[in-house]
Amino acid sequence: MIWMLSASLMPLSEVIKVPPVWFAPAKYSLANYVEVWSRVGFSRYFFNSAFVATTITVLQLLTSAMAGFAFARYDFPGRTVIFIIILSTMMIPFQVIMIPLFIMMARLRLVNTMWGLIVPSMVTAFGVFLMRQFMLGVPRPLLEAARIDGASEPYIFSRIMLPLCKPALAALGIFAFLGSWDNFLWPLIIINSRELWTLPIAMSRFTEQYIAQTHLQMAGAAIMFVPVLVVFLLMQRNFIEGIALTGLKG
Repeated sequence: MIWMLSASLMPLSEVIKVPPVWFAPAKYSLANYVEVWSRVGFSRYFFNSAFVATTITVLQLLTSAMAGFAFARYDFPGRTVIFIIILSTMMIPFQVIMIPLFIMMARLRLVNTMWGLIVPSMVTAFGVFLMRQFMLGVPRPLLEAARIDGASEPYIFSRIMLPLCKPALAALGIFAFLGSWDNFLWPLIIINSRELWTLPIAMSRFTEQYIAQTHLQMAGAAIMFVPVLVVFLLMQRNFIEGIALTGLKG
């Protein structure tokens, strides 16, 4: 990673030296980033990835929190069976469902659209499982007291349960963002327009086209890597807390 960041700031003549040059501050410049961002068009692909990853993250947090709340705090017929069926879907490899999923998106006329990337990832079994596990640890008398005071169910969910679940939401948010940001296979299947490429596809095509331009490839890889690092650093504390707590609650 250190060499990648260093090489992204150096000219090609320094990058291909043997033995490798790890640091060359006198040669550093942002020219590689400017060329990749503007001339190659990474700005468009960055926006596509950011829009898709952010939308999927927000939708996963909302749907997983609502489903987790229902499974953790409401009694309804078939609750355990339905939850087990949802969990069992985690064992199905994506390669098994990608063809039926593509057919479904085609019937919905979502092929080669942004929503074709977003809709299949709106809900995940892992997200429902993670939120349910965390919400089981919220004291039931706290919610009963709110109901006695006249609070409605939407109020209890939005004003009491969600604030208490910030660590789990942070952990799920990081998983959802990383998963959608790095996703390569599904965008490769569902998108065939260059304008809708996400960064992983653009990076793959860019590497094939500029196979000898290592300094530009490192700049492109750094552009892909930096947002992930920023998201993780911003949510690191809540992420570790959320993973620890959801692992302890049964």
